Amino acid sequence: MARQVKRAFKYRFYPTGEQAAELSRTFGCVRLVYNKALEERTRAWYGEQRRISYVQSSAALTQWKKTGELAFLTEVSSVPLQQALRHLQTAFGNFFAQRAKYPRFKSRKKSRASAEYTRSAFTWREGRLTLAKMAGPLDIRWSRPLPQGQEPTTATVSRDAAGRWFVSLLCEDCITPAPATKNAVGIDAGITSLVTLSTGEKVANPRHERRDRARLARAQRELSRKAKGSANREKARERVARVHARIADRRRDHLHKLSTRLVRENQTVVIEDLTVRNLLNNHTLARAISDASWTQLRSMLEYKCAWYGRELVVIDRFFPSSKLCGNCGTIAAKLPLNVRAWTCDTCGVVHDRDINAARTIKAAGLAVSACGAGVRPHGSTPGGQPASKQEPLQREP
Repeated sequence: MARQVKRAFKYRFYPTGEQAAELSRTFGCVRLVYNKALEERTRAWYGEQRRISYVQSSAALTQWKKTGELAFLTEVSSVPLQQALRHLQTAFGNFFAQRAKYPRFKSRKKSRASAEYTRSAFTWREGRLTLAKMAGPLDIRWSRPLPQGQEPTTATVSRDAAGRWFVSLLCEDCITPAPATKNAVGIDAGITSLVTLSTGEKVANPRHERRDRARLARAQRELSRKAKGSANREKARERVARVHARIADRRRDHLHKLSTRLVRENQTVVIEDLTVRNLLNNHTLARAISDASWTQLRSMLEYKCAWYGRELVVIDRFFPSSKLCGNCGTIAAKLPLNVRAWTCDTCGVVHDRDINAARTIKAAGLAVSACGAGVRPHGSTPGGQPASKQEPLQREP
């Protein structure tokens, strides 16, 4: 049975000079309002032990606009400014619920430049989007159509570090579940192979960052030689950002194709609850682990399984998948990371380390799915302990 979900469709667009200037002003005002509201809430709590709500922050925003110092806030649409306060309220809600850290101030250079427009702040006519305070519609490249008969409820405009402009349109979409199948797959993440499946297949790691490493290093050297604050340094910074954007785009495209294939082919997908943040403490492998982007792959599997009626099972990160014999259940006493194949001392079966780990992950996941226990929600940790699973990671050249 089809289900209605809220889905974002992201497109690239090319603003005119006037539109770019208006959006840049809006981005700056959004960042200023967010930081000022965060400063006020932090001061009120630590200085007076008093909480400030969204309603109080919204009333303060109205007063800020009446001052001579912040009167320029009236020059941009008020909706993105209100949305910034709502995002701050959400950030504090996540903090108090212990789902996130304390909200941080937005940096002009490091934070994502974006502004969110709700339905009252843009016009949608005949497939053309016109934002508030703008005379004409945005020049959007429609790489794919929006759901038929649906109009966007929210438009989020952003500009990345490479200077590219994007608009993300939130719409109601009808998702049809994929045909049922009896297949199940266990997934073991790695670096030599991006993932190893319980079927014995090993998906090669494209190593997108390493393929462009020479180009990135050259761009970074040119950036380091430019005088700070100069126009040439800004141009060099954009060249570095374009290389990073190219790497990220190719990585995301590959992970989308892989995750979609796994979800379509299998009714049950079993993965491990890896703590990537702790694994990144290994400075020898941190670059390769970041390039593999296991967290992004897991996120894609989570929402695609929910969309298409599949089951995603996450087993405990302390499950000894690599050292557990898939034939007799014996756990090897010691298995160094450089050992790619090992022989069970009990039954004598020779195991490929990655394939055996994927198969034991699948078996554990099916057992968990049958009894309905042992699955920990996304993001939780067992007492804050670091991940102890030994992965077949190799030194990144």
